[in-house]
Amino acid sequence: MAKVGVLLLNLGGPERIQDVGPFLYNLFSDPEIIRLPNPALQKPLAWLISTLRSGKSQEAYRSIGGGSPLRRITEQQARELQSELRSRGVDATSYVAMRYWHPFTESAVADIKADGVEEVVVLPLYPHFSISTSGSSFRELKRLRQADPKFSRLPIRCIRSYYDDPGYINAMAGLIADQVRGCEDPGSAHIFFSAHGVPKSYVEEAGDPYQREIQACSDLIMQRLGELVGHSNPSTLAYQSRVGPVEWLKPYTEEALEELGGEGVKELVVVPISFVSEHIETLEEIDIEYRELAHEAGITHFRRVPALDINPAFISGLADLVQRAMAGPEVNLDQAAELPTKVKLYPQDKWAWGWNNSSEVWNGRLAMVGFSAFLLELISGRGPLHALGLL
Repeated sequence: MAKVGVLLLNLGGPERIQDVGPFLYNLFSDPEIIRLPNPALQKPLAWLISTLRSGKSQEAYRSIGGGSPLRRITEQQARELQSELRSRGVDATSYVAMRYWHPFTESAVADIKADGVEEVVVLPLYPHFSISTSGSSFRELKRLRQADPKFSRLPIRCIRSYYDDPGYINAMAGLIADQVRGCEDPGSAHIFFSAHGVPKSYVEEAGDPYQREIQACSDLIMQRLGELVGHSNPSTLAYQSRVGPVEWLKPYTEEALEELGGEGVKELVVVPISFVSEHIETLEEIDIEYRELAHEAGITHFRRVPALDINPAFISGLADLVQRAMAGPEVNLDQAAELPTKVKLYPQDKWAWGWNNSSEVWNGRLAMVGFSAFLLELISGRGPLHALGLL
């Protein structure tokens, strides 16, 4: 039997307060997170944003203990998955590859080669595919594979997404059912799915399937939940973690909470649908920020479903995914990152009049050029603003 390396992909997170700035710099240096017309602007902008955001982000991490638990939890998931696969007779070793913090993807690839792995199964810990999560990680792996002849020779099978996989759906529905049963009135408890948002242009212009997969996933979970608890519950899907001035997928979580409060909803069961591990978005954004907003809106009972972490049903489902991938055809990184239609990953370059995505993008580009020129003048002490006496 071949020696299999199971490569778990995740975002990564700062483990200490002093890691926050460098982590944010790595995050915003990725063109899949912030897209600019000129690649030369990427790192200066990443430095600027990380510098401006570090203080606020550090406070958020202090509120959850001083750092992200994501690495610890992901490594636990890797160990549990490895143990489950070996109990099934699979000669598997799990590796963790974080996109923006330690252990980086390069480190995982080096370990795979050193251990003499004969084939690789790539398993994103993002159940729903998006350009900015799985897509970015797949492209980083592709870059490393192209630069490394030894790594490029290894057979590779990529699991693109598993939003509709029975193992994942059952694990999620089971955790939600536990919370629903604990409600004062289980039949009227409102199920509130909060997914990580993405810019609207990703879906409408780049063909990102993320929104479709999230919606289909929430429908499947609600169907399975009804079977477990014996009744149907009202539900809402919203999107959190929006940053920047561009429009993201709607409804936004904060606005949806206010609307539900206005409708008289009193008991809410909040489901972090796109997060399989506890981290800053669940522990701080949902548990602290959104809980406070919900109470201000009149929602008196706020229950949050825990992330899957090392839930046995979830781990078993991941093992099923790995075994199916091993038994199936080789799925390379190009196939895994492929979008359903041939579209540009970047918004259109042609100007179009009116309030539309094109004008929004070009306004952003012009603002970025102007802001960069302003920074340059501040640093150099020379320029038109100095000549006019404005600086």
